[in-house]
Amino acid sequence: MELTLKSARRFVDEIPAPLVVVGVWGGEFSEEGNRLDARYRKALSRMMGDLHFRGDFGETLLVPLGKDEEPGFALLFGLGKKRGVSIETIRKAGAKLVQEIARLGFKEAVTETFLSEKFGKVEASYALAEGALLGGYTWNKYKTTGASSKRGEKLRLWLARASGSAVNRAEIVAEAVNFARDLVNEPPNILTPAELAQRASAMAQELGLEVKVWDEAQIKQAGMGAFYGVAQGSANPPRFIQLTYKPQEPAGRVVALVGKGLTFDTGGYSLKPSESQITMKCDMAGAAAVLGAMRAIARLQPTVEVRAYVAAAENMISGTAYRVSDVLKSLSGKTIEVLNTDAEGRLTLADAITYADQQGADAIVELSTLTGACVVALGEKVAGLFSNDARWGREVQEAAERAGEKVWPLPMEEEYLEALKSNTADIKNTHGRSRSGGAITAALFLAEFTEKPLVHLDIAGPAYTEKNHDLGPAGGTGFGVRTLVELLDTAAAD
Repeated sequence: MELTLKSARRFVDEIPAPLVVVGVWGGEFSEEGNRLDARYRKALSRMMGDLHFRGDFGETLLVPLGKDEEPGFALLFGLGKKRGVSIETIRKAGAKLVQEIARLGFKEAVTETFLSEKFGKVEASYALAEGALLGGYTWNKYKTTGASSKRGEKLRLWLARASGSAVNRAEIVAEAVNFARDLVNEPPNILTPAELAQRASAMAQELGLEVKVWDEAQIKQAGMGAFYGVAQGSANPPRFIQLTYKPQEPAGRVVALVGKGLTFDTGGYSLKPSESQITMKCDMAGAAAVLGAMRAIARLQPTVEVRAYVAAAENMISGTAYRVSDVLKSLSGKTIEVLNTDAEGRLTLADAITYADQQGADAIVELSTLTGACVVALGEKVAGLFSNDARWGREVQEAAERAGEKVWPLPMEEEYLEALKSNTADIKNTHGRSRSGGAITAALFLAEFTEKPLVHLDIAGPAYTEKNHDLGPAGGTGFGVRTLVELLDTAAAD
């Protein structure tokens, strides 16, 4: 769906749209709704009463207003009880609203901006606009038949009395999330490491970001033995992607973003079952989130310098693939004994984190679909947050809360490091046959490759969904983009 948002000063009179949307809070209208109801001689409230419409969240009722005037219809949209409303209610309302308008077949509508005493006009405008743009996302690029193959469906939605600046910011952030979704949803035969690098480069050139992409030879020459070890089994060679945003004034703080970029993961010789490979095109969701965030950062222009790093590769099986019991030498100089070739993401990230550290990052945020153990612990809606620095961890967690993305801090229990000790090398890439504490030991492994403040976000649960969800369709969710943008756009340059 191609959704266009517009701000309007007045609710109805300014916009001759065929549909007007009225919020209903637990069976009651807002002031705007009451005025509209009076204008149409209580037609809205009568219909509500006749059909026992209570205004439960997401409940809708289409009311005809007249054949020869605009608007011809009113859509009553349930928001639930006003006492329990949160800004997330408004975000979800925006998503559900555009989906319902599209289902009804309208191409243009005007809605009031759903306000509450609990938050201001700017917050409500931003959440409603962001929700609408996220909820209007569709992925049908490779469909050729059926209703779902339709492209170019357009909807114009006017937000009455909304904050124009808040709507504009929401458009930037939501577009970045949808960019990340597109990357995750691409099939792996299309989005190879080289193609991911090409799209990152094209984005950088479009938005004025600095970009460097290393090929296979440069990766080997740099000494990224852990990253290259994972990549060496594929016919599609790896790429190391580097993007930099520099503020106009000298920055007092440099933040590095690192994203896991496995464009497909078979598990290598520690082969995944076939059903577990079905969603492995999403194993680059961390990279997608980082690239999406950089897209928004380039337009919002915060005061911090931001550097993004993606080690893009495939984990495949061949005569050149790495094996269990191999020893890899990382960029840091540490040697790593491979106990499981399906614990490959942490190997690529070890070199990317080391490089970010060496290039002078003051703090690092890394995102990866790293462990099934984190999904077992927190489910499919919540990301695990691990940090070696309490203050930096709190900053990221608070940014996630403001952005409306769910994360939960988990411990970096140093006693578990004992399980990563190797008799052959400096460290093992997994703690062996035990299934306990897998998300924690993975985080501890990553923290061994930097002494800088590091936050590791394990997004294995919320990065991809096989069912439609509150803010969009099945597939990539773009999880992490909003958190990173909130973190960086509001961060003071220390």
